[in-house]
Amino acid sequence: MTTRKKLGLACMILGAVLLASAVALLAYNRWDDWRAGKAADEIQSALKVVMVDLPSETAEEEEPYEAEAEAEEEPRVMNTVEIDGDEYIGILTIPSLALELPIMADWSYPKLKIAPCRFAGSVWTDDMVICGHNYSRHFGNLKYLEQGNTVIFTDVDGNVFSYEVAETVILQPTDVEELLSQDSGDWDLTLVTCTVGGKTRVTVRCVLAAE
Repeated sequence: MTTRKKLGLACMILGAVLLASAVALLAYNRWDDWRAGKAADEIQSALKVVMVDLPSETAEEEEPYEAEAEAEEEPRVMNTVEIDGDEYIGILTIPSLALELPIMADWSYPKLKIAPCRFAGSVWTDDMVICGHNYSRHFGNLKYLEQGNTVIFTDVDGNVFSYEVAETVILQPTDVEELLSQDSGDWDLTLVTCTVGGKTRVTVRCVLAAE
């Protein structure tokens, strides 16, 4: 076999290997996306059962006497419930995306493969940041949100917080300070996920909806 033929054969083999690798990677990504959606659905079903079984807060608890309110200096703590060893703070609902997801109390890369996580802040201090993977059944469609779209967060105590999308911006992975800073706007809730390839971050800024 001539050198040219050997080189051609090597190129064909290399091309076949690369094609097989690409197909395998695509198949894995599809499977991982499906797995993440299934995991979130299972957790959400269990979380809803727990939330229904929890005792409701009374009006007196939600609206304490004025003297007690004045004495309260620290913001309320977001309660959690434990499911399969992980803590959850509530459920996020985005009607325009037909999306409903459980939200973990704190974040880590392994936890993000199960459900979106609170990255920082709280609903009680109007600065909560929730991050999630760009799985299609997690935060992969955040880029389609438009100004005025509704975002709802229901905590494990049954308190409902309704928000409106104010703007969507693209941040760099290193822009953590800007992500958390309130200097760029009065944002009550921020949702963030990676773009395809992970080079930038889709960042959706939300404000509490007017009552």
